[in-house]
Amino acid sequence: MATIFTKIINGEIPSYKIAEDEHFYAFLDINPLAEGHTLVVPKREVDYIFDLNDEELAGMMAFAKKVAAHIRAAVPCKRIGMAVIGLDVPHAHIHLVPISEGGDLDFSRPKLKLTPDEFKAIQAKIQF
Repeated sequence: MATIFTKIINGEIPSYKIAEDEHFYAFLDINPLAEGHTLVVPKREVDYIFDLNDEELAGMMAFAKKVAAHIRAAVPCKRIGMAVIGLDVPHAHIHLVPISEGGDLDFSRPKLKLTPDEFKAIQAKIQF
């Protein structure tokens, strides 16, 4: 059965897409730690990020780097933090989160509650 991320990639579930190429897809996290919190996923459904082959893993990091640059240009922050947790959805993914201090990447913090219009405004600033 397809993961929720595969359904998002295939357009079966809507998302706030930030970027896409033939191998990867980036979209806003709907339970963000910060405005601009984006997920980067491979289009090939792989559960564990380190089960990607070396070429896919390197490509995913290069794609994430481009996405991070766009987030950083659009959202006030010191850096873009990166986390790979991979327990919630059985589909490899990278979290890119705008941060200004170490605690900003604490996933136990309360998530932001944004309206669809707020998500669309953030998407419009970052999307490429």
